[in-house]
Amino acid sequence: MLKCIVVDDEDVAIEILSTYLKKIPNIEHLASFTDSVEALSYVQENDVDLVFLDINMPTLTGLSFLELLRGQAMVILTTAYSEYALEGFKYDVVDYLTKPIPFDRFLEACQKAQHRMASSTENMMEDYIMVKTDHKGKFVRIKFKNILYIESLKNYVAINTIQKEKVVTLLTMKELEERLPSEYFFRTHKSYILALDQISFVDGGEIALMEGDARIPLGITYRENFFKILESKMMQ
Repeated sequence: MLKCIVVDDEDVAIEILSTYLKKIPNIEHLASFTDSVEALSYVQENDVDLVFLDINMPTLTGLSFLELLRGQAMVILTTAYSEYALEGFKYDVVDYLTKPIPFDRFLEACQKAQHRMASSTENMMEDYIMVKTDHKGKFVRIKFKNILYIESLKNYVAINTIQKEKVVTLLTMKELEERLPSEYFFRTHKSYILALDQISFVDGGEIALMEGDARIPLGITYRENFFKILESKMMQ
């Protein structure tokens, strides 16, 4: 089931897309927003797979929304203007729909999103983990895409998420390192595991993240393998 929201400053446009979504199986319409700032906050705090996003939004434009979203959800752009198409695809949007949007074109875009989601799931053995917390009998589901970094706290391990949550678990760093997909996570220090797609920049022995102010240490023992992983992205 694909979970989606609609973001548009026109109530008529929201009504049309909401009606379309009711006709498409395996897509759950969670909410609609006329305020793009509220919509962004909702995506950051909830599990959202897909956003139908109007480009011409007040306060926070669709393109600014995409910049701040940082790949946390797939996006299908909806707009009355075609000139933003190329710029929209720079953000790896699923599709670009020009208003008025016919149902068959909308259905095609939804199917593209469903195929991309299925492909992504197949490439990752598991897209989440269930971890036992320090509260007796409590388990928490954490999506891989929501993990910023993991830090060791003596007898505990804390999983820090992009939603600014800190989930304290009784698992060890070794257990988490073995369970997390190595193509997405890397141990940068004896006390830290980092989500590679959250790297903003590397400054000497520290790694800055896309979200928050945390600086993750890069230990000497892990440095060589860390830069080998990033080698294909490096420009000298």
